[in-house]
Amino acid sequence: MTEDRRFSALSRLYGVAASHRIRSAHVVVVGIGGVGSWAAESLARSGVGRITLVDLDHVAESNINRQIHATLATLGQAKVVAMSERIASYFPECHVQCIDDFATSSNWLHVVPADADAVIDACDQVLTKVCIAHWALDNNTIFVTSGAAGGKRHAHRVDLDDLSQVTHDPLLAKVRYTLRRQYSAPRGNKRMRVACVYSNEPVAPPDASCQVAGDGTLNCHGFGSLVTVTAAFGLCAAGYVLNQLAGQPTTEKP
Repeated sequence: MTEDRRFSALSRLYGVAASHRIRSAHVVVVGIGGVGSWAAESLARSGVGRITLVDLDHVAESNINRQIHATLATLGQAKVVAMSERIASYFPECHVQCIDDFATSSNWLHVVPADADAVIDACDQVLTKVCIAHWALDNNTIFVTSGAAGGKRHAHRVDLDDLSQVTHDPLLAKVRYTLRRQYSAPRGNKRMRVACVYSNEPVAPPDASCQVAGDGTLNCHGFGSLVTVTAAFGLCAAGYVLNQLAGQPTTEKP
């Protein structure tokens, strides 16, 4: 492989052989939203040669505050297509496969490419997350799952750890419980070998000012969200995968 100036900084950081492994890798990103879009962006800008994007959603105006592919020009477009076109604008050699569907516990084995080297789970469905985590453990595939970024304000509190150590994340707590109940995953503080990106910040409920005067119903749907936090989640997830692909995993977590 000849030197590519776009990604030469990666070679200087990891070494030529490791950067070639990254360039040859195939990474799957499940969920191309506030976390997954930034993860996909980071992978592509780091020279990952094959990326599969999995999502059925379309870009909405409410996505603009936190999703990198969401612009006025992409409103209504399939998120996987918007992300693919964005990647093509700076890395056209990247082979991007768009799967315009939601990953579920029933279709995962049909969705995941047989040659996937790594999977980033950025979806918000408990059973899907459990299914992918169990599959990754069985297949010894590089895997990291994202907790919930909603209701968080402080990017500096985003962390990476084993699922057994995660706190302040109701979504990952349900994943942990289900893995233990359905698949006899280790209990207590024993490592579950599932890498997670999460925030140890308590979840903030929607602000009271979002209530419609008079009827008490919420006008702002779901928890509030901030791009500095959702992007931090995605960057941490992609960073974990890149380090694993380079053969230089962290010595501390997970």
